[in-house]
Amino acid sequence: MCLAQRVLCGLVLLYAVAGLAGCATVRPIPGTKIPDTPMHRDVLARVEEYRIALEQRDSNKLLSMASPNYYEDSGTPSAADDYGFAGLKKVLDSRLGALRWLRYLIRYRDVRIEGSRAFVDVRYDISFQLMTELGERWERKQSEKRIELVRDDSHWLFVSGM
Repeated sequence: MCLAQRVLCGLVLLYAVAGLAGCATVRPIPGTKIPDTPMHRDVLARVEEYRIALEQRDSNKLLSMASPNYYEDSGTPSAADDYGFAGLKKVLDSRLGALRWLRYLIRYRDVRIEGSRAFVDVRYDISFQLMTELGERWERKQSEKRIELVRDDSHWLFVSGM
């Protein structure tokens, strides 16, 4: 076998091995591009639990899902609207109490797990009917956000992004 044939055979073998390695990749969780691993499924199941509790306007359930170290900066440069775990109950009670109807959809963009922390990038679409002093008002908001969770002994707790 001449040198050119050996090189050609080597390249064919290399491409075949690379192709097989590509087949060994982890499939994504249906409806996402996130690799389907037990840890990713566990994190997303917790976020789905949060989404359902929010739609049900269950402030006690939502509060039980938050870490004692919860902190929200509300995405603004001002510290005036920031709050921690103690403020979360007030925010949940006041905001959820004014709602008559809520639909909350989440599209999962990415999950990154670093030790006992998880970062979930989402695009959300929320529609709700709100009671105001002027009567009922319908609103819809769409945006992206990052949810941060921390793992305790048995489950994931929200650190920010609720």
